[in-house]
Amino acid sequence: MRNNSLKAAFQYKRIDVSTVDTGASKKAENMGAALKRIWNYLKMEKGKLFLVIFMVVISSLFALLGPFLVGMSIDHFIAVGQLNGLGLLLLGLVIVYMIHSLSLFLQNYWMVDIAQQTVYTLRKNLFEQFHRLPISYFDQRQHGELMSRLTNDIDNINNTLNQSVIQIFASVLTLIGTVSIMLYLSPILTVVTMSIIPAMFFAMRWITRRTGPLYKLQQRDLGDVNGYVEEIVSGQHVVKTYSQEDYVKDQFERRNKSLQNTGFWALTISGFIPKIMNTLNFLSFAMIAFVGGVLVITSNGALVTVGTIVIFTEYARQFTRPLNELSNQFNLLLSAIAGAERVFQVMDETQEEVDEDGAIELPDTKGHLVFGHVGFGYESADILNDISLEAMPGETIAFVGHTGAGKTTIINLISRFYNYDSGQITLDGIDIKKIKRTSLRKHMAFVLQDTFLFHGTIRENIRYGNLDATDKEVEQAAKNANAHDFIMSLQDRYDTVLDQDGSGISQGQKQLLTIARALLANPKILILDEATSNIDTVTELHIQEALKRLMKDCTSFVVAHRLNTIREADKIIMLEDGNIMEQGSHEELMKRKGKYYHLYQ
Repeated sequence: MRNNSLKAAFQYKRIDVSTVDTGASKKAENMGAALKRIWNYLKMEKGKLFLVIFMVVISSLFALLGPFLVGMSIDHFIAVGQLNGLGLLLLGLVIVYMIHSLSLFLQNYWMVDIAQQTVYTLRKNLFEQFHRLPISYFDQRQHGELMSRLTNDIDNINNTLNQSVIQIFASVLTLIGTVSIMLYLSPILTVVTMSIIPAMFFAMRWITRRTGPLYKLQQRDLGDVNGYVEEIVSGQHVVKTYSQEDYVKDQFERRNKSLQNTGFWALTISGFIPKIMNTLNFLSFAMIAFVGGVLVITSNGALVTVGTIVIFTEYARQFTRPLNELSNQFNLLLSAIAGAERVFQVMDETQEEVDEDGAIELPDTKGHLVFGHVGFGYESADILNDISLEAMPGETIAFVGHTGAGKTTIINLISRFYNYDSGQITLDGIDIKKIKRTSLRKHMAFVLQDTFLFHGTIRENIRYGNLDATDKEVEQAAKNANAHDFIMSLQDRYDTVLDQDGSGISQGQKQLLTIARALLANPKILILDEATSNIDTVTELHIQEALKRLMKDCTSFVVAHRLNTIREADKIIMLEDGNIMEQGSHEELMKRKGKYYHLYQ
């Protein structure tokens, strides 16, 4: 969330960022760190980067040589009426500008390649980092805001690399070369030309001190808008069910207005740069023409010639243009760094705990799982206390209890989305912390209350359970899941393309597809989270029948919300506030007339 002092500073069409404490030393430190990390990516293309730098040097030198030759042609040929050799000089001038144009083309061509490769690697690393982060990271953040980092923020970096790297280097070279030649030709006119530098410096300092925090706020507001849009699009059913269209429009309007506000001032203030530079540029031309004319007249051409004044007017443009470019590129750089910091912030997030040293592959498992006095807490709060239970191979264990009792947490510990703090969980006598996570999860399958289907064909969605499965195996899994008949009734059958939300098929049919996906995985441990909730009675019978096939020879863990669906479980565990209150079969617990009995009644 935005700092309150920053939030209070912004009003529509009115802002005073000079009052905001931006933390200059920390900002400079963060900027330097971000630039260093971007440079580490650029270094992967050293060969092409060297060619780009070489072409920049060539283009800068020939850009300086052009005006010099024009001035020489005026002093040595045109002014004195000497035409012999003028044609050769003009031919040389044409060659100079041709080489200059070719070097510009090559440096841009190679730099685009470098930028695209850099952004490709950066985007790839960020996407891979998403898959190394724990589930809790995604639970606590808007998915649209994370997507904004992968798209908008990296696009900002891409645009800056395409433009700024060459421009900054070329501007510095041009500036050094221009000043050197100007000093050689006329120190007096050089001082006149450079007299505008203090005004440029203070103007640029005033602008960049304000645009820096604005660009960061713009990127944050853009991520906030993207996150909200993704959230509302995903929750359209809820919005319409409760007739909250006007409310979400107002909420979006507030976020959109904030983005408009920061974007308006960031672009407006940075837009002062070309206006100020043009004004100072014209002032420089006038001063050179006036002082140069006086020197020509008073010294009769001894101190300054007409050709020198022509060279200086062109070099004055080349002197202010690099300064202008540097200022503009600095603003682009600030925007890119704001995006880069958000990208690297995700890169630096604590990853899901890596497998412990000596962690083993689990080629096969019987599914014998034991909890021994397991405790777990999250953010200083105890969630599970002294949990002990045993699931024999092929048994079905059901967890019941009120919301917050710890049912889902136990499932997360079994699948190692979280690590327990105390006690021990073993699978076939092996501590699960000594088993590689990917190896453990290969023997597991999940059928959850909230079905998730990827954008793609039905065949591809089922095959997600086992990417090596043949079409015949996919279809057999669908048959076992009671999904084959409804699939064959569709126009494109198994090649029917589904959207991410599975639009076009019912909720029950989506669940049958997820069961088919789980069947194809051939798991030994099965996690069920009330897979039949919100399903019509006829479809529920199909799902229950499919689940029985899926649970055969599996050790199954069921999170139950409707108690009549778990009566046949081998063991029912009653949880309350992270503690096991009772455990046993349905009949045993009913006879005790304890908490389960009263909950069931």
